[in-house]
Amino acid sequence: MTLSGNQKRKMRSAARFYAVQALFQMESSGQTVERVIREFEDHRFGAVYDGDEMVEGDVDLFRELMETAVNHQARIDQMTDRGLVAKWPIARIDPTLRALFRAAGGEMIEGDTPPRVVITEFVDIAKAFFPEGKEPKFVNAVLDHMAREACPEAF
Repeated sequence: MTLSGNQKRKMRSAARFYAVQALFQMESSGQTVERVIREFEDHRFGAVYDGDEMVEGDVDLFRELMETAVNHQARIDQMTDRGLVAKWPIARIDPTLRALFRAAGGEMIEGDTPPRVVITEFVDIAKAFFPEGKEPKFVNAVLDHMAREACPEAF
């Protein structure tokens, strides 16, 4: 079966969303990256909850985001810290946002996706987690700063 461009985009978007959830779960539960990846691939991708089917994720992108976020966490957290205001170091921000910045930062430093696409995708994820809040604008500003550091040639 050949996937259309739209199906591929949806699977890549789902992989990013799952990576944020998985990184959050790792931090809150202390599980290893291997265990969380296996759980998500076995039980979350395409699962049905209350009659709603979860989208299949792009497994390769999901694994890449997870491994890069974990292997380069210190560098990504430093980039994030530089994008945050001085009074709000990464340790003080919401754990969901921390996971989001780590996944996005991983894609910026290791991926071949244009930074503007990464920013748009992760701002959309922030809107999904915080539909009523100011977080999406905050995420946009921090990711823009991170992208300029990670990919200066793109600006």
